[in-house]
Amino acid sequence: MESTEKTFVESEYRAAINEDHRPWGKFREFPVEGVGAAKIITVNPGGELSLQYHNHRAEFWVALDEGLEITLGDRVWVAEPNEEIFIPQGAKHRLRGVGEKPGRIMEFWLGNSAEDDIVRLEDAYGRE
Repeated sequence: MESTEKTFVESEYRAAINEDHRPWGKFREFPVEGVGAAKIITVNPGGELSLQYHNHRAEFWVALDEGLEITLGDRVWVAEPNEEIFIPQGAKHRLRGVGEKPGRIMEFWLGNSAEDDIVRLEDAYGRE
C-alpha cells in the first residue's frame, strides 16, 4: 500500500511564504496546508530539548528571541531573532537556551504527526 504522507521540501515551503509590506512595516504569512501544529516553545536559560529527530514530520522554526542555540545535523549556531530554520524530516536537531533570559521559538509541524513522533538520541532529563 502506498503512503499518502506528504514530504515537505524546504524550497517549496519557503516559496509559499508570503511577505507583504505595509505603511507601518510588514508581515510574513506562513502556509498552513499540511501544518499539524503551531507552537511557541520557551526554553529557560540552561535548558535544552532532546537531541532528536522525527519520522513523520519536518519542522519550520522562527526564532523570536535571542539566546537560542540551534543544532541541526552537524551544524551548531546561535540563531538571530526572526531567523527562519527548516528542519527536514529525519534530521537530528536540538534547541538550547544559552541567553540570560528565556528564549522562544515558533514551531510549525509540517506533516501529519503527534508528540510521540520524537526519537530521542540524547536527553539531559533521562527521558527515552
